[in-house]
Amino acid sequence: MPADPYAWLMSSPGPSSPPPTRSTRRRAPSAAAASNAGGPLPADVLFDVLLRLPAKELCRLRAVCRAWRSLTADPLFAGAHAARHRGPCPSLLAKFRDDEARIHVVDLRGGVLKRMACPGDGHELLCTRLDLACVASKDNSCRVLNPATGAAYALPESPAPEHAGRENSRDPYTFFASGRVAATGECKVLRVFNRTEFDAFDQQQLFEVFTINGGAGGAQWRARESHYLFLEAHNAAVVGGVVYFLTDCAYDLMLFFGVNTGVHPDCIASFDLETEEWRRDIQGPISSSLSMDDANATEEYRSIWHKLTLSELKGSLVLAYHRRHQSLDLWFLTDFENGLWAKEYSIRTEAAIPADEYFVKPLLVSDDGRLVILLASTGILLIYDPSTNTFTEVEMGRLDAVGIYTGNLLTLQGGDMV
Repeated sequence: MPADPYAWLMSSPGPSSPPPTRSTRRRAPSAAAASNAGGPLPADVLFDVLLRLPAKELCRLRAVCRAWRSLTADPLFAGAHAARHRGPCPSLLAKFRDDEARIHVVDLRGGVLKRMACPGDGHELLCTRLDLACVASKDNSCRVLNPATGAAYALPESPAPEHAGRENSRDPYTFFASGRVAATGECKVLRVFNRTEFDAFDQQQLFEVFTINGGAGGAQWRARESHYLFLEAHNAAVVGGVVYFLTDCAYDLMLFFGVNTGVHPDCIASFDLETEEWRRDIQGPISSSLSMDDANATEEYRSIWHKLTLSELKGSLVLAYHRRHQSLDLWFLTDFENGLWAKEYSIRTEAAIPADEYFVKPLLVSDDGRLVILLASTGILLIYDPSTNTFTEVEMGRLDAVGIYTGNLLTLQGGDMV
């Protein structure tokens, strides 16, 4: 077995070279091959012409001839194209409700760029911001796909040795989160064995970490310390290699029965994937502005539990609050150590988002300032333009889940190219 059994999964023909000069273009083997294929254009001219085209059009033009396919897939060309076409239209990974068997790479116009088989039944696409796709089921199956190569790998289901025999792992109810450690480039997966019963307050959530591209033969999950609070594992966000969690709505249920635990709905825990340790908890900006002195305030306070989501926008942790009177407030964490937040958006949503929408998740801010928002209960993707204060629905099928694809489209190969 090789020292790194996951290297084949992580390997990608993605660009690693800086944008080429004319002299380096002439030396590119793929460009030379294009010139020798009988085409009328010199290699460097063909390079310049194709470099101007959008990635989706280039993927179609690969069918013209083998030499063009070789050129457009070459890392030198892909790196130059990525540098030239940095812009407001990143790609998404999407799983549609009417197509459970496949994962799609799509653009913000709803156009499908590639389709890949989704391994395993009942697997949901994790909301990641990676050049990989992660799919997982609640019964402890997690698989990682590389859209660039078509490779797929099933993570081990066996628990860490320290957790063997624990009730959570014998009858698993699991959630997963995945992110990349900036300092090392390693991609790690965090697994949460949840409580097997909703009211089992005597059970701990169990946390484990797996390194995809840094393990040796026989790599396994590593047990990590449990958090003292119950965490909402399915409502997490990964920012800069740190996984952030909101507290579990079980505390809302306890408040309903008159038990005030002192746990706030916008209390946020964080797990550092690099050190594999918990950081200190921080308080969000929402609950501190509410009083618990009367019944109406208590009801409003309780409603917060079901109106909050965590996201990563512009490299920052964002707490989104879809208020009952139909507005969407986005709070950006500006200073973790001091727990400081800044409200950068307060968007009126009456005409676009139903008042009872319980999971409104911002996905990204494009380079031109538009905000992409997922309405999880209906599977609709909206684009909000702050310059006109308008919403536009992306014309695509109803979404089961969506994430951000950070890979280069020109490196996509295999699967069903569209």
